[in-house]
Amino acid sequence: MAADRFAPGDTVVRREVLRGEVWFACPTICVEDSPDLLALYLPPGAEFGFPETGVFPCGRHPWETAGHRSWSGHGKLMLQRPGEAHSVDVFWTGPGRDFAGWYFNLQDPVRRTPIGVDTLDHELDLWWGADADRYVWKDVEMFAQRLVEGRYPGMADAIQAEGDRIAALLDAGERWWDPAWAQWQPDPAWSAPPLPTGWDQVPPAR
Repeated sequence: MAADRFAPGDTVVRREVLRGEVWFACPTICVEDSPDLLALYLPPGAEFGFPETGVFPCGRHPWETAGHRSWSGHGKLMLQRPGEAHSVDVFWTGPGRDFAGWYFNLQDPVRRTPIGVDTLDHELDLWWGADADRYVWKDVEMFAQRLVEGRYPGMADAIQAEGDRIAALLDAGERWWDPAWAQWQPDPAWSAPPLPTGWDQVPPAR
C-alpha cells in the first residue's frame, strides 16, 4: 500500500463500529482508491465476522442473529466519496450477471484503519432498479424501529437529512457517480479473501 491508500486487489476489511465497538466486519477487495473515490468489491462467499465479546446496548448485529455467515449471490460494488454519509452500491442479478440497480446506502463516512475502513450502516436506504422510472425508499419502518431501540442516539435528523438530500439530487437528475460502473467486471482471478487474524483487535478509527 502506498502511503495510506490501498492498491487494486488489496484486501480491505470493512468494519461497522457501534458506539465505539466493532460489531461486524467483512473482507472486501480494493478496486480503486483515489483522492475522489474509494471503490470496494464484496465478492461472493466473503465471510462475515462478528466479535466474540462486546457489550452492545442494541444487541448483536442483525445478520449474526439471523445466521448469515457470508455474502451470497453476486458480489456488490461499493462506491464511496470522502466525507460523504452514504455509498452508491452496484448490484447484479441472474445467471448473466445483469445490472440490477443502484443502492444508496446511508452510513457513517468511512474512516481509514491500518487494515481497511470503519463505518456504520444507518438502516435507511434508497433503491433505483435498473428498469424502474424512479427510486424508492427502503427500510423506512425498520429505521424508525432502530431509533426506538436507541441505535443512533442524536443522529436521527442527520440521517434523514442525508436521505432527503440524495432524493433531491436524484429528483433533479444529478448523477454524482459514473454510470459505467454498472458494466464493471471483477478480475476473474479474485476470490473471497479471508478476514485477517486480529481484525476485531485493531482499535476503531475515530
